[in-house]
Amino acid sequence: MSWLELSINSPPEFVEPLSHIFYKYGEGGVSVEYPAEFNPDEGEVAPVPKFLIIKTYLPFDKTLDQRKANIEIGVRLVAHVCEIDSLVEREVEEEDWESNWKEYFHPIKIGKKLVICPTWRNNELFPDRKVVMLDPGMAFGTGHHPTTRMCLELIEEIIRGDESVLDLGCGSGILSITAVKMGAASSYGLEIQENAVKVARENCVSNNVVDEVHIELGTLSNSSNKKNYDVVMANISSKVIVDLSESLVRSVKVGGHIILSGILNESLSDVKKAISIFEMKIEETRIDGDWVAILGRKY
Repeated sequence: MSWLELSINSPPEFVEPLSHIFYKYGEGGVSVEYPAEFNPDEGEVAPVPKFLIIKTYLPFDKTLDQRKANIEIGVRLVAHVCEIDSLVEREVEEEDWESNWKEYFHPIKIGKKLVICPTWRNNELFPDRKVVMLDPGMAFGTGHHPTTRMCLELIEEIIRGDESVLDLGCGSGILSITAVKMGAASSYGLEIQENAVKVARENCVSNNVVDEVHIELGTLSNSSNKKNYDVVMANISSKVIVDLSESLVRSVKVGGHIILSGILNESLSDVKKAISIFEMKIEETRIDGDWVAILGRKY
């Protein structure tokens, strides 16, 4: 059987949204290739290149044209905010592409203590780090994007042990899993996408944290759990953070922390203003390119 391979060169900060598009309309997964040469099985970790290659595959059937059109629309939307190459197409035989794409996912070191490792890689190469095992069939929340990376760094900074955590818009579950690996007692993840809930729960199984991390389909307003938390995390959009600012801050215990990201630099002042109204002090602001993460404490 033949397949249509679609690929595009992407800056690291747009790997996650583009991978989400490729995953949604592709067949059986998406790959992110590192152009650098290194050997992950010897403990070498991929550098962060200027561009990564995202690939997916479409079957030559009646769904091909619509799938391809949807991917093209997504790429054009990203092109409005970032200079990006055009899609590259080529026909390939089935062969073993279903397994070969896994060659291009490699461990990512983040901060001083953490490494994000694909489930099929050797996680024993990092004895001095906390290892989070992820199956990045869906690349949202793998650590590539600056917002995810900054959140992970802030989790490493503030978790001391036995904290309760709320993770709004948990995606792959990477933030919740990391918080527990760093010593939090529990994390409660909320997500509105059914597929993401499934992925997050599978990742909890891979990391042996099913008793500590609970993933639920829903929003903050309709959540079955109305308790307050030591740490509240939301790596979502600036607008949603502003709209939910009162509810987010109310979910934090007095003296507890809030980690917010998914924020563009141009929206930083709006987010700061929104959460500062509700007894929240901004303790740290991290910037990576156009993206911002905020660490606050409730007083």
